[in-house]
Order: sequence, then C-alpha cells, then structure tokens
Amino acid sequence: MIIDLRSDTVTKPSKGMLDAMFSAQVGDDVFGEDANVNALEEKATNLFGKEAALFCPSGTMTNQIAIKVHTQPGDEVLCDVTAHVYNYEGGGISYNSGAQAKLIQGDRGRISAEQIQESINPTYDWLTNTSLVCLENTANRAGGSYYSLQQMQELNEVCRKNNLTIHLDGARIFNAIVEAGYPPIKVGNCFDSISICLSKGLGAPVGSLLIGDKEFIRKARRVRKVFGGGMRQAGFLAAAGIYALDNNIDRLAEDHLRAKQLAATLHSLSFIDNVLPVETNIIIFNLAAKINPEVFIQKLADRNIKAVGFGKQAIRFVTHLDFTDDMLAQVELVLKNIN
Repeated sequence: MIIDLRSDTVTKPSKGMLDAMFSAQVGDDVFGEDANVNALEEKATNLFGKEAALFCPSGTMTNQIAIKVHTQPGDEVLCDVTAHVYNYEGGGISYNSGAQAKLIQGDRGRISAEQIQESINPTYDWLTNTSLVCLENTANRAGGSYYSLQQMQELNEVCRKNNLTIHLDGARIFNAIVEAGYPPIKVGNCFDSISICLSKGLGAPVGSLLIGDKEFIRKARRVRKVFGGGMRQAGFLAAAGIYALDNNIDRLAEDHLRAKQLAATLHSLSFIDNVLPVETNIIIFNLAAKINPEVFIQKLADRNIKAVGFGKQAIRFVTHLDFTDDMLAQVELVLKNIN
C-alpha cells in the first residue's frame, strides 16, 4: 500500500466521479457549446454569488489570467511573501502581465487591512501604480491557515476605499469554508475575482474555475485563449468538477481531523523541532537540526510513504480524500518507530 502525502492533488477519481465523466454529453467549449462546462460554470457562479465563470486547466492559469485582466504593465501587485502567485507560478506576474509584486510579511500567510493601507504607493510618476491585491485562502506555505470572514471583509473595505482590485487565490477555499463555517456567497462578496481549484481537496483530476462579473470573464476568456487554455470537448473534465462540488465539499472536515491527529503525533516525537499550527489539511513540520531531511524522506519512502521537503528542515504532509484512517494509523506507526 502506497501512502501519498505529498499533496491533495494526487487523488484518483472515485467510481461515482468516473461514471459522471464517462456519461457526459460534450460539445466544443471554445464555441461555448459544451453543456457540462456551461453547467459547471453556472454552478460555481451561483455558489459564490457572481455573474460568470470560466473553466481552465489549472489554478496557475486562473490566477495568471486574473492578474493579466486586472493590471496594466508597470503596475504593482500586493501579496504575502509566501503567496502561491509569487512563489510557484513561474514568475508569471512579471512574465505574463509586466507587473511586479510587493511582498508583505503577513501572519502565517495572511495579510491585514492595515498592511495593505501602508503598502499602497503614492501617485508619483516615479513609483509603480499599486492596483491589485492577491490573497490566498487557505495559505499553502503557511500550513493551511485561513482568513476569517471579518478579515476578508476588512480587506475588501480598504481596497474599495483605495480603488484597488482584490483577487482571491482560492485553490483551497473550500477547506476554509468548511473549517470556518462561512457561506461561499459571503466570500464572493469580498472579491472582484476568485480562483477555485477542483483538483485538490475536491478530488477532480483536472481543472480550476475563475469567477467574477460578466465583463471581467469576457476579458478573461480572451486571455485564456492567448495563454493556450481554450479546451474543446472539456465536458468530461467538467462533469468531474460538477460531481466534486456536489459530493466532496463537506467531507473535507475528515481531512482536517486526520491532519490534526497526525500533527498531535508529530508533536510527541523527539526528532521533530516544531509543527506549524494545523487548521485545515496541511501539516508543515521542522525536523531537529541533527536530522537530514533527504534521509528522513527516503526512510519514509522505504516504508511506502511519500512526502516532500518544504525548505531547509521542513517537511510537508497533506491529507486528502484518498488518505484513510487505516493509512493514518500506518503513518503514525512508522513515525513512532523510525530511526
């Protein structure tokens, strides 16, 4: 039995999801004629209380499309120092949009309204034009931390007062929704655009959605084409996304419970220096200085457990719908007996 804790992207479609995919009626989405894509986009639009949505192959694409639409070359994007849009999207802010990032040192991936206010440039000719704020909820590099609804509302308010656009990288927004208990439509009210991922905790094989108003999505559709993201009979993938939204949101609480139990075990081990607070499904822990991370990861691999290094002494585990209670027990057993 292989236990894969590298990411929540490693899941395989369930039988129910596969049945939905193989029974899908498809058309050409570039012509707007794929019924399942249209249905998926409408479902996401209604869920977050927006006007329109766009189905794309990846969350990197949805984020980068949003940044491209929201900015002009020479603009500045405010985001946390750990933000996915800055660290893990191939330099796309500058490469695709000709904009630059101003990094803010937030609280475990979460920036505050006060920090945004302090980071906005005056309107001098020689300074970059601050135009966009990008938030990440939950925050990957910060161990799955999430914003409260009040924090998001405060951030929205400061952006409105300063004529800034605000985008949400919501790759794992449903983890935050399930853990915090706020409704998606309340989240939608806080942002001009939202990216949601279907292939992480929700278990679809491929796909993310970009959500916003009609004019924003009209522009986004054109940018998607320029980025090479126009798909044809994409309804097979969209059917998986519909199934994921219908069946796999509430069960995210199980992933959170297993992550917290695994974190409790890690806290008890002498070779663990510290564990970041675990709020959702991501566990980031630091090995003691005397432990070689590469050797530790290999020892796990020798026992059929996959994990990833996350910088220096840090290791990341991510729980997901294919990680069961039996697997949890096996990982805990291995960790307690590893030497």
